[in-house]
Amino acid sequence: MADSHPLVRLETVALIAIGGFAGSNLRLFAMGVVPDTASIVLVNAVASAVLAVVVYEAEAAGRLSSRARLVFTTGFLSSLSTYSTFALQAALASTPLALLGIVAANYGFGLAGVLAGRALARRLGGPRPAGGETA
Repeated sequence: MADSHPLVRLETVALIAIGGFAGSNLRLFAMGVVPDTASIVLVNAVASAVLAVVVYEAEAAGRLSSRARLVFTTGFLSSLSTYSTFALQAALASTPLALLGIVAANYGFGLAGVLAGRALARRLGGPRPAGGETA
């Protein structure tokens, strides 16, 4: 198997690191442009939508290789989104209403992003090539 060669694995790790660097810096940029709580909701919702596009693209068309999906999802998108900051913001909420708003916004917009991403991937997917992979 060519994918099990140490240099292929090292290349994948390096690509995940590059994706992680890009995703975390994009999150930092968003936090500088939009207020903290709103920026976390925004990056979590966007990352959820894009993740759904990537995952469901594999189901609908299978054009991305499993390695490309791994690098993009594990590297870029996991660094763009942030459950830990969402959880911290929820724990530090000043009122029960703020807590409810933070939780509802993150989960609500995240789920909406997944549903929108899935619909987009299926619409753009077209015919699936024979022998393609699944998510």
